[in-house]
Amino acid sequence: MRKITAGLFISLDGVIEAPETWHFPYFNEEMGGVVGSLAAAADTMLLGRNTWQMFSGYWPNATDDVELAGHMNDTRKLVISTTLTDVSGWQNSEILAGDPAETLAAIKETDGKDLSVVGSVTLVRSLLRAKLLDELHLLVHPIAVGHGAKLFVEDEEPLPLELISSTAFSTGVLHSVYRAA
Repeated sequence: MRKITAGLFISLDGVIEAPETWHFPYFNEEMGGVVGSLAAAADTMLLGRNTWQMFSGYWPNATDDVELAGHMNDTRKLVISTTLTDVSGWQNSEILAGDPAETLAAIKETDGKDLSVVGSVTLVRSLLRAKLLDELHLLVHPIAVGHGAKLFVEDEEPLPLELISSTAFSTGVLHSVYRAA
């Protein structure tokens, strides 16, 4: 059985937006190992519309000398969107057909490597609530950003999670892995 995993860079105050503005001082080989292992374990990426549109403006033009370019471009990409109709602008992209929860549950039962959610915080929230996300990898950075979109939004029902593992990196980043309780 395949797993659906998600890895997110997150600040101490829960911000996941624009990690490129605060995350790089903390990136080291330990974090690179986590990112690399999540990528290596997956043969399919799951992306929401916003993330797909943002990534499709960059990755198709990235050359192989850009780290992860080959993986990002060569990996199958399933886009979960009710409004997008054309994803031909980035190779190996297709719109997920049918009800996302039913279709993803069926895909999990097929042979293959994991399915990895890349970015796509709205999708991560939906998968957690539907109990389809098997592992949530949070790379918690020792910084309070103070503004920006957060992983969990106010006024939602409580979502109990179970800690699977936790590792502290030399930079102060904490890699915590959760699943829905």
